[in-house]
Amino acid sequence: MTKKLLFTAVLMLSMSFGFSQTKEELQAQKAEKQAEADAAQAEANALQAQIDALPGWRVGAFGVIGGSLSNFNNWYAQGAPNNSSGNIGFTVNGYANLIQENFFWRNALTTNLNWTKLDNKDIDTDSDDFEPTTDVFNISSLYGRKLSEKFAISGLMEYRTTILNNFNDPGYLDVGVGATWTPLENLIVVIHPLNYNFVFADNDTVFESSLGAKIVADYTRQIGAIAFKSNLSMFQSYESGDLSNWTWTNSFSYTLWKSIGVGFDFGLRNNKQEALNFALANFVGAPEDTPTFDNVDNDLQSYYTLGLTYKF
Repeated sequence: MTKKLLFTAVLMLSMSFGFSQTKEELQAQKAEKQAEADAAQAEANALQAQIDALPGWRVGAFGVIGGSLSNFNNWYAQGAPNNSSGNIGFTVNGYANLIQENFFWRNALTTNLNWTKLDNKDIDTDSDDFEPTTDVFNISSLYGRKLSEKFAISGLMEYRTTILNNFNDPGYLDVGVGATWTPLENLIVVIHPLNYNFVFADNDTVFESSLGAKIVADYTRQIGAIAFKSNLSMFQSYESGDLSNWTWTNSFSYTLWKSIGVGFDFGLRNNKQEALNFALANFVGAPEDTPTFDNVDNDLQSYYTLGLTYKF
C-alpha cells in the first residue's frame, strides 16, 4: 500500500512538473513569436512611411454620427408629460491632397450638421419637425510651389457658410497669396498678408468685404486607432477690427472595430458682424438703444457633437 501511495505521489509530481515545463515552453514560444511580429510590424510601418512619402494623391475622410430619440406619455413628473424629442447630427472631415516634388495642392472639406426636435403633444403651436440647429460648411483649396521642404509660395481659396438655413447669407470667400510653412509632416501653417475677404449677405449695412491678412493652421494625424484634426482659420481686416473673424474646429475619433468607433467634435468662433446682425434681427427697444459695433455683445460661439464615428 505504501509503495502504491509513493508511486502515485511520484507520478503526480512528474505530471505537475511536465505541465509546468509545457507552460514555460509555450510562454517562451509566444514571446519569440511576438518579437517576430513586432519586428514585422516595424518593417511594415517603415514601408508605409516610404509609400506615404511618394508623390501622388492622398485621399481620406472621417466623421462623427450622433443621435438620440425619446418619447414620453403621461410622464407627470416633467412639465410636458406627453412629448417626443430627438437629436440627429453628423460631421464630415474629408481631404484630397496632391503632393509632388515641386508643388502641392491641398483640398479640404469640413461640415457639421445637426437637427433637433421637441414636440409637446398637448399643444399645437410648437413644431413636430426636426429643425436645424448646428450648421457648418467649410471648403478650402491651397496650392503651393515649394522653395524648400518646409517653405512654399502659396495661394489659398476658402469658402464657408451655412447650408441648412440662410445659405450664403452670410457667406465668406477668402482669396489670397503669401507663404506656407510646414514645420512638421502633419502641420500646415498658411500666412497670407495679401488676402481679400468677400462677404455675401442681404444685410449690407452690417456685413462688409475688406482687405486683410489670412492665417490658417491645420494639424491632421492618424496614430494607430486615433485620428484627429485641428484647424484654425483667422482673418484680420486692415480696415477695422470689427470686420475680423476666426474659427477653430477640432475632430477626434477612436476606432473600436473596423471603421466604426467613437468621436468628439467641437468648434469655436468669433465674428462681430454675425453678432451684430443677430442682435439687430432680435432687437426690441428704443431707437437710441439700437445695437451697433460699439455696444453689441460679441459672445464666443461654440458647438460640439459626441457620437459614433466612421472612417473611409
